[in-house]
Amino acid sequence: MSITDTLETAPAALEIHDVHKWYGAHRVLDGVDLTIRPGEVTVILGPSGSGKSTLLRVINHLEKPEIGYVSVNDELIGVKRQGERLKELSERAILAQRGRIGFVFQNFNLFPHLTVLDNVAAAPVATGKLTKPEAQALAKELLERVGLGERVGAYPRQLSGGQQQRVAIARALALRPGVILFDEPTSALDPELVGEVLSVIKDLATSGTTLVIVTHEIGFAREIADRVVFIDEGRIVEQGPPSEVLDKPRHERTRDFLSKVL
Repeated sequence: MSITDTLETAPAALEIHDVHKWYGAHRVLDGVDLTIRPGEVTVILGPSGSGKSTLLRVINHLEKPEIGYVSVNDELIGVKRQGERLKELSERAILAQRGRIGFVFQNFNLFPHLTVLDNVAAAPVATGKLTKPEAQALAKELLERVGLGERVGAYPRQLSGGQQQRVAIARALALRPGVILFDEPTSALDPELVGEVLSVIKDLATSGTTLVIVTHEIGFAREIADRVVFIDEGRIVEQGPPSEVLDKPRHERTRDFLSKVL
């Protein structure tokens, strides 16, 4: 059985069902449906303002959809069923769920007053999953994995942007999430620092971790994605393997977008 066949028959790691999101009269997401299998690497492309980042924020309920729902490993995110309706969970319950969905932001979002080690160890301790010594031991392992084993005592201000983003990735891994979301992980970096972050993400992509990546790095998408999803005006225009969407796009809007970024 091929890897593609395995992905298609495995239970969903992430399901996005008919998600709509709007701000006032502006509809940001317009009926998004997407199913992602365990271990699948999905890259989301689209023009600025197309709804890519909002979709990531809806997945972990940083943004609440007006219509539709998201589930991770068959667990509804942010809501529970009450008869025929969906009822919002408590903030505490939502925070617990977010611990199972890693999120790597554009601008790192590290705690400036904590060392690299403590930035990575903080969440497992705060959620009660690990003791402080256990969390610090895990943090050291993860920092080694992202190539920062020698910088455990440094503070974020002492690191380059690429190093800070690698710490952010280690922090996302510390809670052993079922899915990791990346929102333009290289957009805030100087060009010479992009490669070191992409290298870490490539390593994750080959490790069986379920990844959803919003990026403008087309070559990177071609190299690591199992599936490329193109979004425009809050709708999925087309999706499929990189060899199809990037090399032989069916939709005129996709072709127009790629002609401007390739």
